[in-house]
Amino acid sequence: MSLGQALRLYPKAVGWSVLLSTAVVMEGYDTNLLGSFYAYPQFAQKYGVQLPDGTYQVTAPWQSGLSNGAQIGEILGLFVNGIVSERYGYRKVMMVSLIAVVCFIFINFFAPNVQTLLVGEILCGIPWGVFQTLTTAYASEVCPVALRAYLTTYVNLCWVIGQLISSGVLRGLLSRTDEWAYRIPFGLQWMWPVFICIGVFFAPESPWWLVRHGKVAEAERALLRLTTKNDVEFDVSATISMMIHTNELEKEITAGTSYLDCFKGYDLRRTEIGAMTWAIQNLCGSTFMGYSTYFFEQAGLSNDFAYDFSIIMYAVGMCGTFSSWFFMNWFGRRTLYLAGLVAMVIIQFVIGFLALSNSSGAKWALASLVVVYTFAYDSTVGPVCYSLVAEIPSTRLRAKSIVISRNVYNIVGIITSVLAPYMFNPSAWNWKGKAGFFWGVSAFFCLVWTFFRLPEPKGRTYGELDVLFERKISARKFKSTQVDVVGNDVKDVLPAVHV
Repeated sequence: MSLGQALRLYPKAVGWSVLLSTAVVMEGYDTNLLGSFYAYPQFAQKYGVQLPDGTYQVTAPWQSGLSNGAQIGEILGLFVNGIVSERYGYRKVMMVSLIAVVCFIFINFFAPNVQTLLVGEILCGIPWGVFQTLTTAYASEVCPVALRAYLTTYVNLCWVIGQLISSGVLRGLLSRTDEWAYRIPFGLQWMWPVFICIGVFFAPESPWWLVRHGKVAEAERALLRLTTKNDVEFDVSATISMMIHTNELEKEITAGTSYLDCFKGYDLRRTEIGAMTWAIQNLCGSTFMGYSTYFFEQAGLSNDFAYDFSIIMYAVGMCGTFSSWFFMNWFGRRTLYLAGLVAMVIIQFVIGFLALSNSSGAKWALASLVVVYTFAYDSTVGPVCYSLVAEIPSTRLRAKSIVISRNVYNIVGIITSVLAPYMFNPSAWNWKGKAGFFWGVSAFFCLVWTFFRLPEPKGRTYGELDVLFERKISARKFKSTQVDVVGNDVKDVLPAVHV
């Protein structure tokens, strides 16, 4: 099925997937909000301490605590989602999570001190953890192979949209000197959940989930709600039969659906790929983006210019995500991951060397390179990751595998969130741009792993991927191997030799 055919047949699936994925905007909004608040004078005065020079700073330990609070909550939410979404379905879990986040936002909005704010971040992190994996799994299950990469990577676009909105809101309120300068941005988070929850109430359940629970008739009705009516080329019975066949194939290969099964047999390799693919998002130096406003300010830019550069950076990130949709279609996932990591390794070492200079030109060049880095990240590693983590696991273990992968991401994120404030904070290590050397080395090791371990799933059905992993095909041979799903057989395609 071509991209055009998929769009004509599954326009409603695209709409429902986009609606659910929009919940990730809230997480992108809040995580960037906190990172930007550290450079916000009013927030620092309320929740920070006064330094000897008279300015206020949220201390490095509390910066780490607040940033990690949400991730701790997300870890809890991820494990909860891995259990309840497979039992109760994606729709019900999504609606309960949206209602919960409405309640938890009250804590952040009225937080009288930094300790209460930390509690609010932990509790908000629980539904955000649900959104992270549920939306990706839903998008991968309601759309055909031709649309799978676009709708799963849309999750990254939602993340960037949330970051862009929060930067714009903070820039607009920068002139306020009262407590509403930081309370209004917290309060704006209430505008998302109600709208999304109403939409989710009317959304169809995933046909794959219904098939896994033996509800074949309901799966047919759900599939009809996801597709164009009266399409002469579409056979709903054949599509459901394919789902049943794939489900039965995976039952034969993978016994049970516990978390332990993700570490058994060839599923261990799939879990490793998903976990590392997501961990690389934190290990490749994306800290520069998460703390961009604070980093720009500490690098020597004025407060106004720091927020202006952040807005430009996230706008460029949106363009990068849009471009990734074309790049994935042309080059595939593996090639994009490799190319993106090569670019990011080079950029971060250049940032490190520029930080050795104290000239005004070096500061502007350093800030500009962070914007270039953002485009490289958001056109490769950022969005492609969401496609990979949804495509690589087996359908029976997808929810749990994505949960494990995202929790690895969060654990690595906690480590990087502890390190980042110390790298940038003037009251701690004060590395500033010289942190580029550290993250450049980290990104290089990620590049080495990607070359040897990351396969190419582009154009593969879930049944084909099952056979490829079962037969232990090398990551570098995934693209050139023919698969017979019915016969459960594989055949290497070797390049022709001309004599």
